[in-house]
Amino acid sequence: MARAGARLTLAVTPPARVRVLPTLTAHGYPRHAVHREDALWVEKNCYVDVVIELLHALGVEPLAVLGSTVAVDFEGDNFTFYKPDHDDLRYFYGVDIQELNVWLPLLEHAVHHVGAGKFLSTEADAFWLPDTSGTDYRRQHVKSTIIMADVDVAAKRLGYFHNAGYFELEGEDFERTFRMIPPAPDAVVLPLFAELVRVDRLRTPSAGELAAMARERLRVQLGRRPHANPVHRFHAHFAANLPLLQEKGLAHYHAWAFATTRQLGASMELLAHHLAWLSSLTPSAHLTAASGLFLQLSGAAKTFILKAARAVHSKRPFDATTAFGEMSEAWARGMDEIGAEVGP
Repeated sequence: MARAGARLTLAVTPPARVRVLPTLTAHGYPRHAVHREDALWVEKNCYVDVVIELLHALGVEPLAVLGSTVAVDFEGDNFTFYKPDHDDLRYFYGVDIQELNVWLPLLEHAVHHVGAGKFLSTEADAFWLPDTSGTDYRRQHVKSTIIMADVDVAAKRLGYFHNAGYFELEGEDFERTFRMIPPAPDAVVLPLFAELVRVDRLRTPSAGELAAMARERLRVQLGRRPHANPVHRFHAHFAANLPLLQEKGLAHYHAWAFATTRQLGASMELLAHHLAWLSSLTPSAHLTAASGLFLQLSGAAKTFILKAARAVHSKRPFDATTAFGEMSEAWARGMDEIGAEVGP
């Protein structure tokens, strides 16, 4: 076993630098519109965000594949941590995502696969991701997802998609991200979860083709929507757990809110954008109305998350019946509008 503090020695001599998209740079990277600063939720969740930006960088429209958010449900302790459907990614764009067996040092896998023209998605510690400066960077260890696109071993520099953009890290951040400096001997370190993203069969369908595919997939995804209004169940959960949230304090509340309210609000914002995009290509009063309703739900969730935080901090009673009623009605009416357009 390597002694603590020893640097990783690779089994092979890697090339100095490997890149999938040679023209891709962090400086001035134009993020997708769903990640603009005026979005209700600039960052949705770490997985869907990086896939959106990857597709955007590849020159295809990620909005086409976001109809799967119609199936987001309340799971009892969190809302669905939604991801773009991998089958849809292949169907729409020819992008193929498969799990990677991480049996070598991560850097060896990265050099091999990025050098072969494949992106590498992996779990990463936000403590070493400089784009999280002001939140997690060098403050707290939080698991996140990045997609590697540019690996410069000689310069110890990595270009990666994370959250709402494309960034670079270097130096110690590079070494720690790739675990080139082993942890203490008694630390428990599990193998990373990683996925290969193959783009050698990338397709760029026309807007009309994408709209036709998205409409059909929306009909299929609608069949996966929750059987009962998930906002009703979320309301009951919040009412029952507010005393516990107040007892445990704001740190616990923020973790709870990310898993629940944020995933509800952000997913409905993406669904609203998907429906607006589809309606702009195949005009539909039903889809336009549904888009507005889900955007209303998303905005109400943003308001609720702040009010609930104040209630947790103050430990005062908080009747959220009105807020949940607005969100519940918007969800129900929005699903009815989609059903009227694409349902059986």
